[in-house]
Amino acid sequence: MNIVVLMPVYNSANHLKALIDKITQLGIKIIVVDDGSTDSSAEIALESKVEVLRHSTNKGKGAAIRTGLERLRGSDYDLVIIMDSDAQHKPEEINNFINRYNQTLIPVIVGNRMNDTARMPLLRKLTNRFMSGIISKICRQNVPDSQCGFRLIEKNVFDNIQLKSSNYEIESEMLIKASRKGYKIDSIPISTVYSEEKSYINPFIDTLRFAKLLFNIYFQK
Repeated sequence: MNIVVLMPVYNSANHLKALIDKITQLGIKIIVVDDGSTDSSAEIALESKVEVLRHSTNKGKGAAIRTGLERLRGSDYDLVIIMDSDAQHKPEEINNFINRYNQTLIPVIVGNRMNDTARMPLLRKLTNRFMSGIISKICRQNVPDSQCGFRLIEKNVFDNIQLKSSNYEIESEMLIKASRKGYKIDSIPISTVYSEEKSYINPFIDTLRFAKLLFNIYFQK
């Protein structure tokens, strides 16, 4: 199998080199999409000799993911692992996703942090449970942590769906659209990691974007 890690990056200079080094040690290729970082993130990625795509301005996580997926269009990769660059996702858990895929061949596998929420901020926990409940009902599949950005997806899933979101709601959009195409969704436990890093998620604004996404999908816009 040909596997690639797709990593949207925004101002992650403090963690990026260590993260890239650990993934590289696993023998997995990396595509970094620098989303208009104002720190040295892009330079660090380039120095690490991984493929780097760059936005001149900050366009949002969803836009960065879509840029990366466009680069993968027509490539020979079989599996895409999407993970964040803020040290909340552990590279050593990548193999857990790959092993689960090899066991089940389920094309969409999402990380699940909800078995260990003691370190998760309360508002984030409540928001995740609320959104995951809605997504599970829409997908008619159990997705306990639909907002988790750490996930493995067969590349051909992305070849068969069209993503439009530019921000964090893309994580919900890809699950809804994949399920509507008949793809199964699985989940595996991952570590819940929170540090002092600044979060760019705005619970109010991103919940509104989530509601808008559901409205647009419902009316097929």
